[in-house]
Amino acid sequence: MSVVHAVDLIIKKRDGGTLSDQDIRCFIDGVTQDKWPDYQISALLMAMFLRGLTVSETAAMTLAMAQSGAVLDLSSIPGIKVDKHSTGGVADTTTLILAPLVAACSVPVVKMSGRGLGFTGGTIDKLESIPGFRVSLTIDEAIRIARLNGLVVMAQTDQLTPADKKLYALRDVTGSVESIPLIAASIMSKKIACGADAIVLDIKCGKGAFMHDLRQARQLAETMVAIGRQTGKRVIAVITGMDQPLGRKIGNALEVEEAISVLKGETQGDLLDVTLTLGSEMLMAADAAVSREQARNQLTRALENGSALERFRMFLSAQDGDTRVIDQPERLTHASHRSVWHANQSGFLAAIETAELGRLFVDLGGGRLAKTDSIDRSAGMVLHARVGDPVSSGQPLVTLQADHQGKLDAVYQRLPDIFTISSKPVSRPPAVIDIIR
Repeated sequence: MSVVHAVDLIIKKRDGGTLSDQDIRCFIDGVTQDKWPDYQISALLMAMFLRGLTVSETAAMTLAMAQSGAVLDLSSIPGIKVDKHSTGGVADTTTLILAPLVAACSVPVVKMSGRGLGFTGGTIDKLESIPGFRVSLTIDEAIRIARLNGLVVMAQTDQLTPADKKLYALRDVTGSVESIPLIAASIMSKKIACGADAIVLDIKCGKGAFMHDLRQARQLAETMVAIGRQTGKRVIAVITGMDQPLGRKIGNALEVEEAISVLKGETQGDLLDVTLTLGSEMLMAADAAVSREQARNQLTRALENGSALERFRMFLSAQDGDTRVIDQPERLTHASHRSVWHANQSGFLAAIETAELGRLFVDLGGGRLAKTDSIDRSAGMVLHARVGDPVSSGQPLVTLQADHQGKLDAVYQRLPDIFTISSKPVSRPPAVIDIIR
């Protein structure tokens, strides 16, 4: 086999050529084994960014990154294992509801989740706001718990996709993050390494999402579904709206409260609608339902008969979480300071600057700008109106909470720019926009 030199691959892609599977394996091996210097890795990434990647190149890149570290073997867990991934948004609490709900319908869920960065909340941060809950599990522990309960959620391990970690760090500092093939390969490599048989993707689109534009969101969704075809995985992409926060509560402990409320049947709305849509796709992907209607009926029954809530209780217990928070939410961390912002006129809530609201959440102490930042799990906000709702002058629109009054005061001054109130009725933005199979 001839030796492949880094510079030859850089020139090949720079000039618009198509990299072979061997070329891409050589590149990923060079990254993983520190054979390529950062400047050559960055040069090839920029060539990929500018010239693009074919579906075959993207699939080869995905598999090579997935195989650069450990790949979970879930074969000892009965049934078709289905994973779910969200591209991230504000008040996106779906995993906490979806995982026990799907598991209650006899579809095993083995999920590896991350911590929040920026205004995108992390499932692990939310779970860690539950006293005692343990997210740092060994692979053997996770599989044992999944066999027992049909459900486990654990923190990402450094053993998975080491190539992706290095590539993303270099893309972040060289202006090559916004490449749909590279984004798709990054996400899908982690999902494939986690060992699921099928993957349901929640592609967020709107003001509070990475993908603001529906055309780009569809392109990302179609790319990841195509990767699934190329790599033998069943992949479904659901494009969901993020022009307003998905739930009414933003914050780690607050979102746990809202998830429990949904599982108890006390809260409905967009958060539940998106959860049921994603759950229906997961059940169909696992061959547990033959139609969306049948799947939705199964999920609805699991909510109504309490089996989803009971599976959540088992989930907390198996990972050493305090199950008493289900009936005693005061056991979650609560902030010592609160401020309420009121509508300054009557009319209809026409728009929410969702990304800016997420940034305010970070400034309250609830999110992090760097992975090493500590966070206040009690910080956050509660929304009292949704886009399209009628509002009256003086009506509370949002309650802020944090551990320090100074943080509230600084954020409070920026709230007038967040909410737009119109004198005329406005349409509610869709929660589910499209499904791509």
